[in-house]
Amino acid sequence: MGFWERIFGKTKKAQPVKADDWESLVFEHEGVDFRDEEQRSRYVMSCIEQIACADKETEKLTGEYSLVTAYLSDMEEIESLPEGERQQLEQNARMVHALEQDREHYLGRDNRMPEEDYQIMRKQEQTVEEGIEKLRGAEKYAALVKQDLKKLDIERQAHAFRISELEGMCANYRGMAGIFMAAVVFCLLMLAVLQFGFRMDTTWGYFVAVLAGAIAVTVTYVKYMDSQKELRKMQKAMSRLVQLQNKVKIRYVNNTNLMEYLRLKYHTNTSQELEKKWEVYQQEREERSRFAEAESKIAHYQELLVSQLSRYHLRDPERWRNQTKALLDKREMVEIRHDLILRRQALRKQLDYNKTAATKAHEELMALAGDYPAYRTEILGMVEKYQRESVGIS
Repeated sequence: MGFWERIFGKTKKAQPVKADDWESLVFEHEGVDFRDEEQRSRYVMSCIEQIACADKETEKLTGEYSLVTAYLSDMEEIESLPEGERQQLEQNARMVHALEQDREHYLGRDNRMPEEDYQIMRKQEQTVEEGIEKLRGAEKYAALVKQDLKKLDIERQAHAFRISELEGMCANYRGMAGIFMAAVVFCLLMLAVLQFGFRMDTTWGYFVAVLAGAIAVTVTYVKYMDSQKELRKMQKAMSRLVQLQNKVKIRYVNNTNLMEYLRLKYHTNTSQELEKKWEVYQQEREERSRFAEAESKIAHYQELLVSQLSRYHLRDPERWRNQTKALLDKREMVEIRHDLILRRQALRKQLDYNKTAATKAHEELMALAGDYPAYRTEILGMVEKYQRESVGIS
């Protein structure tokens, strides 16, 4: 770039930074110089890492989604049974339910927790401890990530302010250079008038005017170049902050969705609340277990119930061993279905988000390959390498 282009060239204005925009899935490459191999490679890898993160989350969520869907399918299968088989099923369920009510009535005299909470914990007891650990870890991670995102936002605001300040300084230096040069031209014209109009000796005047102008323009040029150098440095730093935020955003959203799902699944607000419920439930369960042996008939009729359900196309007949109320009361079945639908919607939301995240990251890579044909082979090569590794092809 020539001298005049450095002095009067236009500088791209920094875009304003939006705070608290952590959940929006936007691929920002503000300030990224794709002609720079290091910046280009870092940005492409950040997109590929987001695809990998989304794929990993999708794989984890698919199993849970299948279980919830299977439970809903079992409910539909039971509701579609012929009348005769339905009556036999309800007879066994009614016997189990009656025996359970007798036992619960005895045990309920000194219940440590509401029956509704007890039943919720009973249905989820195989996974509660794991759920507590997951929820506690998600809460801690959310707090840490939120702090990091706030710090990144503050840094981005500071960088954006400094970039704007430097751009203003560059504009001022360009203006000052123009003023100095105009002043020199004006002085030279005045000296020429004095020399040729009034026959005055203006040799020293020319010398002083040119020397003063040269010094002023040189100092201004040096200041301008220093500001330009700092501006490029700040823009690179802004680029790194943007890429770091892009990487953290998808983890933040996935972690938030995970917390929402766990709270919905275990009917709790915090991991501390769930842990307390679990402790009370364990005490309650221990007290009730002392009377369980005297109710051996329950086990007998439960086996009959499961045996009958096993003859149908159910994925998990054992699940209904403790769901006799739902088999007898349509309203209870509706409530369970509603709860499962909410859980499946929460899982679907997570699956859709990760699918969208992977798709947008891939589209961003394809767009980059199209926008920068000189680096198309390099970008597509990095994408293909990830795809081969993700399916275990060396």
